Amino acid sequence: MSGALLTRRAAHGATALGGGGRRRPSPYLVLGGLFWLVMSLAYWRVPICCDFGQHAAVVERLKENLLHPGHPMAALPGDGSAYYSPYAVVQGLFAKATGLAGWQVVKLAGPLNLLVLLTGIGRFVRVLTPRPWAPVLALFAMVLLWGTRMAWWSGYLGLMSMTGNLGYPSTFAIGLTFWAWAWAGALARGMRRDPWPYAGLGALCGLILLVHPISSVGAVIGVVAFAASGLPVRRGAWLRAWPWAVTAVTAAVLASLWPYYSVFSLVGDESVDWIHRQLYTEMPQRFWLALIGLPALWLRFRRDRRDPLVLMFALDCAVVAYGWLSGHYTYGRILGLTLVPLQFALAIELAAPRGWGWRRGALAGAAALGACVGFFQIQAGAVVPRALDPIGFDQPPRWPGYGWAVGHMHRGDVVLTNGYHATHSVPGFGANLVAPAWPDPSLDEDVRKRRLATVRSYLSPDSTRAERSAIVRRYDVRWLLLTRDQRVPSEAVVVGWSPRTGEVLARVGGPKGAHPGRSTPTNAPLIG
Repeated sequence: MSGALLTRRAAHGATALGGGGRRRPSPYLVLGGLFWLVMSLAYWRVPICCDFGQHAAVVERLKENLLHPGHPMAALPGDGSAYYSPYAVVQGLFAKATGLAGWQVVKLAGPLNLLVLLTGIGRFVRVLTPRPWAPVLALFAMVLLWGTRMAWWSGYLGLMSMTGNLGYPSTFAIGLTFWAWAWAGALARGMRRDPWPYAGLGALCGLILLVHPISSVGAVIGVVAFAASGLPVRRGAWLRAWPWAVTAVTAAVLASLWPYYSVFSLVGDESVDWIHRQLYTEMPQRFWLALIGLPALWLRFRRDRRDPLVLMFALDCAVVAYGWLSGHYTYGRILGLTLVPLQFALAIELAAPRGWGWRRGALAGAAALGACVGFFQIQAGAVVPRALDPIGFDQPPRWPGYGWAVGHMHRGDVVLTNGYHATHSVPGFGANLVAPAWPDPSLDEDVRKRRLATVRSYLSPDSTRAERSAIVRRYDVRWLLLTRDQRVPSEAVVVGWSPRTGEVLARVGGPKGAHPGRSTPTNAPLIG
């Protein structure tokens, strides 16, 4: 939607005497605006699920203590947590100023993040080509040409995953990534000697690095690709690369000055590699439709061996391969950005003026077929509600809501549970867990695993009342949130249950109604 938002009609007759013509909206402004509206509504209708509670919990902790927030999911210090990025701090300030709950702020962030993403795509494509329909085709290629198995990960922006991920920091970071690539493309084309534009680009890259470190890998790869494509091929050409060094230094300095956590301490961190291994083992099923863009990328390579999209794809593949060979499977998270050169090269090729040969016609047919397969097999349920669905498309996840439970709790209460949905949702409303659901740099992984073992020990049918009481005292447990197949201890008092899931909320660890030192009750969601 950025770039050439308006196109000028040719001037005729009396209008020509005025030296101009009336302007009309570009195709991307119209269709991109419609896409923004449809996807914002689709995102809003999906209940809280997946990692949403984690990000809402981050906002809640910053709202409570902006300078020294606690661990996002447990009653522990939060020093060094990578979740406390500039993006999250701004959300925390907004929540504090407005009084909104963390989950409300994350929900509201979705349409804003989508706007950043759409304008970034428009600007980036305009750097690559002036063809007016190229941004439209690039957008639809990006959201449809994935695979025939769901790729629901933060930073993967297929149509279906957008319904859950738009409010996440990764979406904002990827939107900024497209802006950074557009900026780098403009600089590579002009090769200015003034260092300030390069420093500005470095500041943007540093911000992306802090907001979502793994997405910044793809962002930096794109900047490097544009820088390499713009350097002349002759001896001593590297001496002209010094402005790009300004970009790198600025990004590193900015990132190193962030007080909440050290982004460079994440290098080599293996705590979440095991989660991401499936990105490699299921790669063909998740991403094969994007390969339809390979002939278009090959044509760009034939025309220019230093084409930025070609270089970007090659470098992305090298990083993904490194992740597989080294066992650092977290690098598989950049696969979403690895598809962009394929998808966008295809879009640019198909946006060429008519007069196609049979090869381009065949490519257009393959792209249309792939888009239909991707839409009807995986993505359609994102925008077709079940009430209007004549076929039975897969729908976005509809997790159970926990308003019935968190309405009894007070901010900071400790909950003992190992239910999958509960551990991912309840912290988003201000409560703490005994054992956090995900690894976090602010908590030693061995400590988290011991806490998980403690939860299992408490919930074991063989546990004694004395053992359970010791755990309650040690972790200041206030509530049990039990699944339908877990027994309620004799010393616990049931205060609520979910007719949908059969889960039970029981009170432990203090007299009825006592909440010493607690603040006001958590804000239960109005949805889900």
